[in-house]
Amino acid sequence: MSRYPLTGGCTCRFVRYEVSEKPLFVHCCHCTWCQRETGSAFVINAMIESDRVKVTGGEVEVVDTPSRSGKGQKISRCPKCHIALWSNYGGGGDAVRFVRVGTLDDANACPPDIHIFTSTKQEWVVLPEGTPAVAEFYDRKAYWSPEALARREALLKTISR
Repeated sequence: MSRYPLTGGCTCRFVRYEVSEKPLFVHCCHCTWCQRETGSAFVINAMIESDRVKVTGGEVEVVDTPSRSGKGQKISRCPKCHIALWSNYGGGGDAVRFVRVGTLDDANACPPDIHIFTSTKQEWVVLPEGTPAVAEFYDRKAYWSPEALARREALLKTISR
């Protein structure tokens, strides 16, 4: 069991951050958009309320980037080494961060809860047994814990203000 807060940062260590508690959910996304954007076969993002991610050193540079949905995303990067630390997607606005798990000091602390968009995963990627995998996206109620769903409901009330 991981202990919170978790710490993380960029490669050059200019930007440091803390995640104060367990993420709502962790996606391993295999869509072609994420593949192109990261230059990798997939990306692992820990979805968490923005107020639970605190910059503890340095400052991020926010880069507006197109997204597959058409709503865009804001990628927070180190202004020196340009490592992407997290994204805020158009749908959740500034209230939800998708923290790049690979930037955590202990990336093993946040394994994927689900593999998404596996219809476009690289053929050589072998998905682990025991972790849900879906061809595209999923119904939250079928996969999220009751606690995460309750946190999401509370978050939605703040977004709709």
